[in-house]
Amino acid sequence: MVIGLVLIASSVAMYVIHYLIFGDAHHIVFWSLTSLSFLPISVLFVSMIIGGLLSQRDRRARLEKMNMVIGAFFSEVGNDFLRMLAHWDENVGELQEHLRSADAWEPNDFEGARKWLSGTPRSIGVERMNLQSTHVFLDAKRDFLLRLLENPNLLEHEAFTALLRAVLHVTEELRYREDLSALEPADRKHLAGDLRRAYVLLLQQWVQYMAFIRKAYPYLFSLAARTNPFDPSASASIG
Repeated sequence: MVIGLVLIASSVAMYVIHYLIFGDAHHIVFWSLTSLSFLPISVLFVSMIIGGLLSQRDRRARLEKMNMVIGAFFSEVGNDFLRMLAHWDENVGELQEHLRSADAWEPNDFEGARKWLSGTPRSIGVERMNLQSTHVFLDAKRDFLLRLLENPNLLEHEAFTALLRAVLHVTEELRYREDLSALEPADRKHLAGDLRRAYVLLLQQWVQYMAFIRKAYPYLFSLAARTNPFDPSASASIG
């Protein structure tokens, strides 16, 4: 308000000085009306062009923060959970064939991988699951996952939020079972469905995150590619 009043007072003062020097009120009124006529166009320009540029910059900043959070998720939970789920995938060989060479991918290859994953159903082998080890792993990460879900930077990232909810749902399902080694077949099948839901979302998010860091952070991509959860011979060592 103070700034607005100062600007208005400055404008009035300059008009007064103009009149005192030139004594031409007609000229002042003419150019004042001309400026007012152009004002809607100025507002349109500022709101659409400059506002759009500022919005785009803010969006890039939010995307940066979101991917930092997603990177923390994969470092703490996602990569290990992917390795665990891949062991139970009934078609893990086909999955490894498509995803193990991500270090050599070009941008189009990431898009191709996303489309392949979307069109290829995944299946978790009910008899392959080790629910006790899954429970121990996820329960240890539960607080971390809840803190991620509270992060305001993720409000616009629906896919990753859905992934967090799916992983937390599996965590809660396992916590409510007293004896995971003595479950009924129907119960194990239900849990396999929950794990499959989290697995599918996790795969899609992994490919998307890898595409981002390949472009924005090559050094992060280098480590992520060397520790690829779908490459049985993966190693962080260079050589």
